[in-house]
Amino acid sequence: MKKILEVFYIKQDLPINEQIRAKEVQIIDDEGKKVGPISIHEALDMAYDKKLDLVLVAPNAEVPVCKLMNYGKYKFEQAKREKEAKKKQKTFELKEIRITPNIEEHDFAFKCKNAKKFIEEGNKVKITVRFRGRELNYVKLGEAALNKFIEELTEVATPEKKPILEGKNMFIILAKKVEK
Repeated sequence: MKKILEVFYIKQDLPINEQIRAKEVQIIDDEGKKVGPISIHEALDMAYDKKLDLVLVAPNAEVPVCKLMNYGKYKFEQAKREKEAKKKQKTFELKEIRITPNIEEHDFAFKCKNAKKFIEEGNKVKITVRFRGRELNYVKLGEAALNKFIEELTEVATPEKKPILEGKNMFIILAKKVEK
């Protein structure tokens, strides 16, 4: 009966086993004890006897340092830690609401309700006033509309900056209020 050898590849960051090109290495064994500088061949024999991998952990040292470990298990645990760290990160989107300087009351209430919903979901909201044609002469109306939004959403949001005019648009970014 033929014996089938199973082979699988792990994406490597550190050189392991035969990939190590140093002649002499300092060894840290699987229990964390230092073994003096020995030749790479002796180190590889030691790793194969214990059925572990020889991993180069400090290639820039005077005598490169290698560690005996199960590299597959190490990479798996590292990936698991990265996944956990990613879960704990907060992500948010920037939602944009566009209005005109002479917005009607019903439209204002509707857009205000949507902005409140977006902020409560944890997103930031960018409220943009678009000036068309001669409306650019009445920048104060746009600023008043943005200030009305800020006033309406004070219980759930705080503005990150004062209203900013860029070209034909004036905008403000609102973020969720930090609870103390």
